[in-house]
Amino acid sequence: MDELLVITGMSGAGRSEAAKHLEDLGWFVIDNLPLSLLDKVVELGQSGGRSTGRLALVVGPATDHVDLVDRIAEMRRTSQRVRVLFLDASTPVLVTRYASTRRRHPLDDGRGGVGEVIERERQILESVKATADLVVDTTELTVHQLKARVVDAFGDGDETPRMRITLTTFGFKYGVPLDVDMVLDVRFLPNPHWDEHLRPLTGLDDAVRLFVLGQSLAEDFLNRLTPLLDVVIPAYGAEGKSYLNVAIGCTGGRHRSVAIAEEVAAWMRGRGLEPGVVHRDLTRSSH
Repeated sequence: MDELLVITGMSGAGRSEAAKHLEDLGWFVIDNLPLSLLDKVVELGQSGGRSTGRLALVVGPATDHVDLVDRIAEMRRTSQRVRVLFLDASTPVLVTRYASTRRRHPLDDGRGGVGEVIERERQILESVKATADLVVDTTELTVHQLKARVVDAFGDGDETPRMRITLTTFGFKYGVPLDVDMVLDVRFLPNPHWDEHLRPLTGLDDAVRLFVLGQSLAEDFLNRLTPLLDVVIPAYGAEGKSYLNVAIGCTGGRHRSVAIAEEVAAWMRGRGLEPGVVHRDLTRSSH
């Protein structure tokens, strides 16, 4: 096969939804694959002396997490390109999803409530999550936003491994994103929120952008940040990291973080990179 993707993660976090989007992208997808059949399916995909294209295997709830970690390690040793996508979400959101669908959690054995079962699964999958190339937190994502993340990460047929970079802006008052590798806090910059003319706007508007970037602190910050990124981005790539998610946060995630992220994205494009930009809290109320 040309490429193998293992999709795993928390039950209810969107494994099957991600699988549908991969099918639309031309991947051959096997959903809810029992762990006991994983080796056999991979072996069949590699047999016959010809390429079977891109294969995605959605592994169901893993009660034996050590076995799954070992099998992933073995596949990485024997296959040309193996990646692991881990879908995650916060426990309260997963509880709400199960309540709305009235489905039973696959690990529910009658002991404790749904929240306790979810936390038990989270502990089981902790070591699996640590092996993932890409972790996507679907807590705040709509179906369309999840599709965009999947398309961005797996939408092309380029067999040359290259790191995909995402810049995610957020508001600290709404929580730090779970699926990020680096967090930058820009709350030290003067806040446009306190200007009644700028408050209704966002960091995508020229007036806010000029206010934020016109500060000497912002200029100094960017002048120090870009040389750091010049060092860490190729270093991450040299370590074999396929994805890098940099989160930039301010108080509400609408002004300072957005303006800074857009400026960093423009700088990256000037370096020949193609970062994705996600403004998580841009549409939340400014009050």
